[in-house]
Parts: sequence; structure tokens; C-alpha cells
Amino acid sequence: MTITQLVTHSGGFHADELLSSVILTRLFPDATVLRSRDKALITPAEGRIIYDVGGDFDAEAGIFDHHQRPNPLREDGQPYSSFGLIWAHYGHDYLRALDVPEADVNAIHDSFDRGFVLPIDLLDNGAVNASEAGPLFAGLTLPALLESLKPVFDDREEGVDDRAFAAALPIARAFVEASIRRKAAKFRAEAMVMTAIDAAGEGHVLDLPMGMPFRGAVVKAGADHLLFVIHPRGEEWTLTTIRSGDDTFENRADLPVAWAGQKDAALEEASGVKGAKFCHNGRFIAVADSREAILQMADIAVKEALAAAGS
Repeated sequence: MTITQLVTHSGGFHADELLSSVILTRLFPDATVLRSRDKALITPAEGRIIYDVGGDFDAEAGIFDHHQRPNPLREDGQPYSSFGLIWAHYGHDYLRALDVPEADVNAIHDSFDRGFVLPIDLLDNGAVNASEAGPLFAGLTLPALLESLKPVFDDREEGVDDRAFAAALPIARAFVEASIRRKAAKFRAEAMVMTAIDAAGEGHVLDLPMGMPFRGAVVKAGADHLLFVIHPRGEEWTLTTIRSGDDTFENRADLPVAWAGQKDAALEEASGVKGAKFCHNGRFIAVADSREAILQMADIAVKEALAAAGS
């Protein structure tokens, strides 16, 4: 069946139907987006997908609303918004349309659902309150930022809501597709990191061919012996720490205290390594001008970390 109409409600918009439109317009680029509450348009019909309006959820009929009672719930009892319903039904095909490798589609679908879609669902349904993050951050959630693109209350020019929706759509698309690209990149990086972990053996330094996400693969591999990571960065080389967890800034081991905040000749003197160029005051990254120099710095950092752990 050819989809020719994508129908959502008129008036002010929210993040859930805007983000749903991102998915649907990618999959059905020739369909017309219609914003209406006309009963004739929000009733299921051939070639039509209805979302966030219509008072029903029936994927086979092409209607994806969540405002009715009983409202559609996830298996764990958490409520869907229209975005969650659309993602559950069309998300896999959307990822394929973005050329995500088939082997990664299910995992990226589930990861995006947990980390991006579910928060939108919960906020839209009032199941969580953004103010719990504190007054400084309540207005900086993605839904709040997207909804700030709506017209102000006294802008009543004809068609203003539809124009604002159309202008907001590519912005919403940029957030969705950037998130998907980053998740796909992490999966590509994981394979490369796993190879580097094997090459490291029982050593304490992970040697990567370029900067890339690595902690997830290190944890997945159970490589608890790894303390530091080296990789090239342009003409330079970097030595970085490995965080102890996702929700902490603590590291498995810090770089030597004597290096903190030093650079160039001062760092060369403090480290004894010719070519040492910089160490952050936080002791989580250092830079050298060659691979040989960064390997020497890594060796010193490992020895100091092991000595500290054994004391």
C-alpha cells in the first residue's frame, strides 16, 4: 500500500508528533503531512497514517494515538506517546533507510528506544517532571527546546502554526539522525576496540588507531586490567584515562601528579620524556609529539598507578 497522507493534529505542536514526523517523512517522502482535526481526515483510510490524534491505536489500521483510555502501555507498564508507538512500529525500517547495518538494527533500535524515545514518551505523558533535574535544566530538555519553536501566544497570523511546525521538522530531524549516527558509530568502534584489547593482552595500555568511543567495549570485554588509552590525534598522540563508570568522573587510574597542568619544557622535565607537550590539570589526558614519546609517558603512568595501588 502506498502512503500518501501523514495526518497529525493542528494547532500547537509537541515533541512527540514532531519527532514522529521525522520518522514517517523519511520512510514516506512523497506523502503529504496534514495537520488537522477534521473527523474525515483523522479516521483511518487506505494510504493514510494518523498519529497523535484520532483517539485510537491500531497499527494495522494506521492510527497511532495515545490520548484515549485505556492508553497504550509498554510491556513494563510505562506509557507510550505517539513517538513511542511510531518508533515501535516503524523504527527498524527507519534505521534501514539510514543504512544502518542489518546486524546492528535491533540493538540500535532498542538503545535509541531506551535513551531517546522513552524519555520523550514519559515527559509527554507527565510520567516524569523535567523540573526534577533542577530549575536551571527544566527548560533545556529536548521537548522543551523543540516546543520553544512554536509561535508565541499573540502571533495569530493565518497558517502560523503549520509554518512553525514545518520549520521545526528539520531541526528535530537533525537531533534524531545525529543520535542514530553516534550509536551506529559506537557499534563500529566496538569491533575495532575489541581487536585492540586482544592485541593488548595482559598489558595495561589500550593502543587504538584513532580516537573513538572505547569504554563500552572495555567493560563488555571485562578488560579490568586496562588503565590507559593511547591514540593519534592529527600530528600528535594522546594518553587518556579510563573512567571507572558511566556516572562518575573517577578514573581507574590518574596520570602522575607531577604532570598536572604542565606543558612543553616543564612537562618534559617533570616526566623525563622528550616530546611531552601537555597534561591537563585534571590528569585525565596528556599529549606528546610522537608515538615513541606517548608510549614512554604511558609506561611511566602505568608504573606509578600500579605502585600506588600496591601501597
